[in-house]
Amino acid sequence: MAYTTIDKPSDYFNTKLYTGTGATHNVTGVGFQPDFTWINNRTGTYATTIFDAVRGATKFLEPAGTAAEQTYADTLTSFDSDGFTLGADSSSFCNRGSAPNSYVAWNWLGANGTASNTDGSITSNVSANTTSGFSIVSFTGTGSDGATVGHGLGATPAMIIIKNRTDTATAFWCVYHQKSFVSQSDPGVLYLNDTATRSADTNVFGLSTVTIDSDVFSLGNYNGSNGSSDNMIAYCFAEKKGFSKAFSYTGNGSADGSFCYLGFKPSFILCRDPNNLENWFMFDNKRPGYNVNKNLLYANDTATETTSGANQIDLLSNGFKMRATNNGMNRSGGTFIGFAFAEEPFVTSTGIPATAR
Repeated sequence: MAYTTIDKPSDYFNTKLYTGTGATHNVTGVGFQPDFTWINNRTGTYATTIFDAVRGATKFLEPAGTAAEQTYADTLTSFDSDGFTLGADSSSFCNRGSAPNSYVAWNWLGANGTASNTDGSITSNVSANTTSGFSIVSFTGTGSDGATVGHGLGATPAMIIIKNRTDTATAFWCVYHQKSFVSQSDPGVLYLNDTATRSADTNVFGLSTVTIDSDVFSLGNYNGSNGSSDNMIAYCFAEKKGFSKAFSYTGNGSADGSFCYLGFKPSFILCRDPNNLENWFMFDNKRPGYNVNKNLLYANDTATETTSGANQIDLLSNGFKMRATNNGMNRSGGTFIGFAFAEEPFVTSTGIPATAR
């Protein structure tokens, strides 16, 4: 059996580091035209921003807060064949000219176009990449329990992130993760912008029935996931062997930490302890580019990148190993969940093995 169907993961996901200039410039070297770009200022406490091609360039959301979608004409102005173009960014969201101005951008390939999807009870506008298992789904909420939305993947999403683009205070970023889901009465909902523990809120993905399958995902009547007449956006991720995986591991509280098998050398990891008040942590293969990796950012916080000795991880040829001793990443007996993307498959379809860093 083949280890992967994707021999070159960087054709579908890639991390790009750049320095802000405060002037219009092209960020190149992504390797494809991204449909979803998540930008974080590594050295300053400025807002992190998410742009996608379905909502359109210049429109962004902030994963560390509940703010509605904002439009600034001089932020990310276009998605290009090998990256994206930034404007002068007078408000310092993604292209600050003076220090601190060191950035990381995580980029995903969708379909480089959209299609109407009528698989669910709500018609959606979808950019879906069925090869890599990633789709961007735009729809208008109904406020009614039991609605369904087509995601276009042709495979069951292992993680879904939904944001109400219109409202603010009651519009948390809602996260479904298959490793957190227990039952209809305990769907294990998490919130990307918050450290709250997993929730049994049944109004996020369905009061009566939760349906997450190869065609659709269901919604309850929560404003954050299905606000009545509100513009909504969802990011859906299905597992693809050798490229992406929804994982879990048990912490041991030791510097000789737990190993998590992925089946590939990871390029990006998003993870948290869902049962404690903890941050969502993010590592990638470009910051700093070698083991031990101590360059940590949080999805739910605008804090600068930390390089603490307590926040350590090794990115290996077939997974990752925790070198952290803190509770947020390696609590003894804690169950951690997350999602990861590949730099290289453990073994390519032609039998070439990955190498450790």
